[in-house]
Amino acid sequence: MVESYRKPALTFSEQLEHLNKRGLIINDHSYALLQLSTISYYRLSAYWYPFRLRDNNGNITSNFVKGAQFEDVISLYEFDRHLRLLVIDAIERIEVYIRTLITYHLGHKYGAFGHIDPLNFHHKFNHAQWLSKLNDEAERSNDAFVTHYKSKYSGFPTMPIWMMTEVMSLGSLSICYKGLNHDDKKVISNKLGLHHKRLADWLHTLTYIRNVCAHHSRLWNRELAIRPETSRDSEWNPPVTPRNDRIFYILLMLRYLLKTTKNGDSWRKQCNELIEPIAIDKEWRMAMGLPDNWKEHPIWK
Repeated sequence: MVESYRKPALTFSEQLEHLNKRGLIINDHSYALLQLSTISYYRLSAYWYPFRLRDNNGNITSNFVKGAQFEDVISLYEFDRHLRLLVIDAIERIEVYIRTLITYHLGHKYGAFGHIDPLNFHHKFNHAQWLSKLNDEAERSNDAFVTHYKSKYSGFPTMPIWMMTEVMSLGSLSICYKGLNHDDKKVISNKLGLHHKRLADWLHTLTYIRNVCAHHSRLWNRELAIRPETSRDSEWNPPVTPRNDRIFYILLMLRYLLKTTKNGDSWRKQCNELIEPIAIDKEWRMAMGLPDNWKEHPIWK
């Protein structure tokens, strides 16, 4: 039976006292108060969840396991924050590369304004809806090149494809690719060594992951709401890759795509350095979907 929410707002000091009563060790009250006042209780609650005690039936209680410290919570929060930064860095590189591939192909095959012709897309694609969204993105842009084009040329918000892809969101880029004719999709996906259907699926998933990062939401221990489709390839399936609904699968996707840009090794090294201390704990490996020998994964190494 549902009930009305009646919990009052607590001061930072009251929040800290509440955590301490539940068994969380507070070694430095000033430090803990500072973290609560800059990060927020509710955001941090996702990171102290794994430190909460289970009862005899395996249910999570409101109390903390013996020895759990506030600093442990902050360490996990900082790990996740740095993980998001690495993920968004990889997505940016991949997104820019795919923008370039799409721009180059469409521009040379269909001309500067070929993207406004629905005949240049798959017949089932809702071209009008996509183009309307794209025009809205152009209208909202205050980039200098947009302002210049608008003041000098007619037809705005329509601009050449090489300008439109610069104002296009990753979501619009993903929809654009999915709406291309099969032959056009294949030209682009072949550059990445992927089947065109798989690239469309990955772009959809990465759009979701980018939005998670943009809202500073948790990646560690997140069950992905939008997950990539399963593959027949053994390296993408259990036991080599335990599951496709956790962040390690996304990291593998990013690693695979970055290899095509010839700059993924330093990114992998940064990921290894960040993940290694966390991966010591089996439970935390499982939370990320990491296999025991994750660094030797055929796609990752």
